[in-house]
Amino acid sequence: MTEARTRGPLPRTRRQIYEDRLRRRSLLIAGGSTALVFGALFLLIPLAPGWEKVQRVFFNGEVFARTLPGLLEAFVLDVAIFAWSVPMIAVLGLLVALARDVSNPALYPLRIFATVFTDVFRGVPVVLTVYLIGFGIPGLGLPRPWNSPYIWGTVALVLTYSAYVAEIFRSGIESVHASQRAAAQSLGLRDKDVMRYVILPQAIRRVVPAQMNMLIALQKDVALLSFIGPVEIFRQAGVYKSLMANFTPYVGAALIFLAVTVPATRYADYLLAKQRRQRS
Repeated sequence: MTEARTRGPLPRTRRQIYEDRLRRRSLLIAGGSTALVFGALFLLIPLAPGWEKVQRVFFNGEVFARTLPGLLEAFVLDVAIFAWSVPMIAVLGLLVALARDVSNPALYPLRIFATVFTDVFRGVPVVLTVYLIGFGIPGLGLPRPWNSPYIWGTVALVLTYSAYVAEIFRSGIESVHASQRAAAQSLGLRDKDVMRYVILPQAIRRVVPAQMNMLIALQKDVALLSFIGPVEIFRQAGVYKSLMANFTPYVGAALIFLAVTVPATRYADYLLAKQRRQRS
């Protein structure tokens, strides 16, 4: 063992040396082309005839500094709506997915309902669902607080995203090989126990990256609730735009969204790559 320790690392093979050289070359080409493109944009955009006007209207530093605290305060409402919507979406989406998987003939109407639910709410645009529910249900003359746009806007998001999440859960359930279900049943497990202890644990792990992408989309679509009343970041940016006759607040709102969604997107990509490596 002492002799093995003193030998040191094994010499690199010719293939490893070639692959390292090829990797360095690819990195140099990618870095050079990226620097060239960004350098060209940095030099050419300011030469456009209307650049000074665009800079003053969209990239005004003074307006950005004045409106950023208010935008961040309004963004707290976006985060709150997102936070209380996610658990409801996860539960309802899982229930719909399980309803679509039932095989008991007595529960077939439940399967039909789940299918219609996913077809309807996946087929209607999110903004249209927000309008129909956010203005339609309060129009029934409900007393406070049941006519609140926060409640019905949240309901619209939960119904829409539950349909998408249900399909992702269903794809995870169907990705588990049928032999595992048969093996569990041969051990005497009931159907609900097979689903609970055998199928769902595997299915949920497999769909985590896809569900992360749905969370990112939900965080952005919370801004659609501004159309029915809540003063979240998008609506607050519109207020500042009207007061200052400047579009910089919209740029500030976009940067705040990017600060949240870009790290989440990179994490989702990491999970997808990790899952791909595990499968291969």
